[in-house]
Amino acid sequence: MRQSQKSFESYAIYSTADKPYCPVMDTSSHRLTLGVDIGGTFTDLVLLRSDGRLFSKKVLSTPEDYSKAIESGILDLLAEVHVPASAIAELAHGTTVATNAIIERRGVRVALVTTKGFRDVLEIARFRSPRLYDLNYRKPEPLVERRLRLQVRERTMSDGTVLAPVNTEDLDAAARVIRDNAMDAVAICFINSYANPANELAASRYLAQALPGLSISASTQLLPQINEYERTSTIVVNAYIRPVVERYVRSLEERLRRIGIPAPLMIMQSSGGLLPGPLAAKNPVYVIESGPAGGVVGAQRLGQSVDLGDLIVFDMGGTTAKASLIQGGAYGLCPETEVGGGAALGHRLIQGAGYVVQVPTIDIAEVGAGGGSIATVDAAGGMQVGPRSAGAEPGPACYNRGGTAATVTDANVLLGYLNPDALCGGELPIVRAKAQETIAALGQRMNLDVIDTAYGIHLIANSNMMKALHGVSTERGRDASQFGLLAIGGNGGVHAANLAETLRITRIVVPPVAGLFSALGMLFADVEHHLVAAFYRRYDTVTAEDLTAAAGPLVDEARRLLQLEGFPAARQHITLYGEMKHVAQSAALTVAIEGWPVAAESLTRARAAFGAAHEASYGYRSDTEPLQFVALKVIGQGISETPRVPERLERDREDRATQASRNAYFGRDLGWHDTPVIARNALDATPLPGPLIVEEYDTTTVVRPGWSARLDRWNNIIVERAPKS
Repeated sequence: MRQSQKSFESYAIYSTADKPYCPVMDTSSHRLTLGVDIGGTFTDLVLLRSDGRLFSKKVLSTPEDYSKAIESGILDLLAEVHVPASAIAELAHGTTVATNAIIERRGVRVALVTTKGFRDVLEIARFRSPRLYDLNYRKPEPLVERRLRLQVRERTMSDGTVLAPVNTEDLDAAARVIRDNAMDAVAICFINSYANPANELAASRYLAQALPGLSISASTQLLPQINEYERTSTIVVNAYIRPVVERYVRSLEERLRRIGIPAPLMIMQSSGGLLPGPLAAKNPVYVIESGPAGGVVGAQRLGQSVDLGDLIVFDMGGTTAKASLIQGGAYGLCPETEVGGGAALGHRLIQGAGYVVQVPTIDIAEVGAGGGSIATVDAAGGMQVGPRSAGAEPGPACYNRGGTAATVTDANVLLGYLNPDALCGGELPIVRAKAQETIAALGQRMNLDVIDTAYGIHLIANSNMMKALHGVSTERGRDASQFGLLAIGGNGGVHAANLAETLRITRIVVPPVAGLFSALGMLFADVEHHLVAAFYRRYDTVTAEDLTAAAGPLVDEARRLLQLEGFPAARQHITLYGEMKHVAQSAALTVAIEGWPVAAESLTRARAAFGAAHEASYGYRSDTEPLQFVALKVIGQGISETPRVPERLERDREDRATQASRNAYFGRDLGWHDTPVIARNALDATPLPGPLIVEEYDTTTVVRPGWSARLDRWNNIIVERAPKS
């Protein structure tokens, strides 16, 4: 076993089909993989050859059926590079379908079957509020209304003893209510079922016979862990979105078969591993943060391959900005997340805004700030930017598609950071006059001229995004200045240098295809299975044999799943973790248990690891207080025969700057500069001093005065701040 590389804490609108230069991707001796990332506005596609050559495409998402845009985009992409669908050996997919179903309340009608006396667990929850002093704040309504939380007489004790079996009369009554109300799905969660699942599984089998064809989710099959609220919330969310995700996966698999792609559909999990499509559809809570995870995994694998050191990953798209930390070659995993409550500030103390989902999730902070974020004037006459976004339709005013609100993109066009004529290689026309008109109107309300207003929008957007960056650094006790800033997303490179100056960061990395990096990052991930079992035992009563016996079924199941997916024993990496806490402590920490089978020294090392983790999290450790195991977790990874990250990345697109230079504004201290505009391939290993603008199909990198830019061996743009004299 090894230590996982993680730490627990014709929909095309940007098409190249009309380009005179259309390279052919040679598939004779190279493996091809396809990454597809769905966003709320655009769907990104990256086709990667094993030697690092790639071709990319952006298409407009189709919210009524996201798989439609994927089919259209794949067909166009394959036609452009003259590659047969049969040549694709792997397809990795990140999707927002599960997330959007929760945020937009487009899940199915769910009934909850639970132990008598526990129907209100969902509403009692944790008594936490993200707005402590806001008396008008109301938590999101439970996904199951009270009359559809159906009580059943049964009782299992905390030690696993069945005190009372399931009452079948109550199950019959519940089935009648479910039928009469035409429910689409059922969630089952009994008290203490983590200790003994017998009653819950009996109820699941009984209702499956009474309600044939209905989607039924039982908590012990998904999350056999202590804490009834977290378990109930997780299984209800799973039931709520499961039919939606199942329909989507079936539709997408049918389209892929129609195209002729033989590779199985693999979906990115919130934890950073790939999961077969049917398994992801059955347990969709594992893929809620599917899209953002791809960028972080890509950054972590790239950082290891090129030795980029510790990084803060900054991902700025059209609607939101996200940040995550990579330290010691690992990204952080949270044991749970909240969904449906809006953008998260990334602080573990800010909870209660959404629905708890207790599955491992990459630690990502998010704010409502992106290129489409709308600038407004509040009642006090001050400027606000976001979280409301113009989206793609009508989009920023400069898109000339009917948008009338001033956005961050409009401001960046006026400031000279973005091309004033067109984006995406000329395929998305820009009307600078529209941006000037709407920002001038906003500025008049504050007695500001148009450039001061535009720069104010830019700075306020940066200030909003600092919340996410601080959320994963300062608020985690890390000094941001000791990290590099890896900027991805369509707008990441535009804002990165300004943010880096504020954080006293001296090195920025902008990887190739930064605007499509989440899709690319999915191709660097391993196939991965997370399995969990309750193990509620005091540490001093547990032997190595006890741990081996308890974790054995999880290890065997992980190996079985990987074997089914084509990974022989030699390419299976299994890691065992224990969730541990001090006796009577509420929160548990996850630590690795090294070696298999478990040996006595493994237990000793686990205790020491818990002490170190406790000190890092809470500022102190105690080696004398008794410890408690809560659960055991196994991560099974399938390792590819070939390296996931190529030695160098080169895209089959020759970006060319459309202007030799343009005026760009860098604030009152630095003022306007006639700034050279170049393509990435105009850079080399020799640093080129700023000011400088690097224009590409999918992103723009702004190099401020006092900074320089160069390329490293992997074709990353390295932007570095010159030391002060």
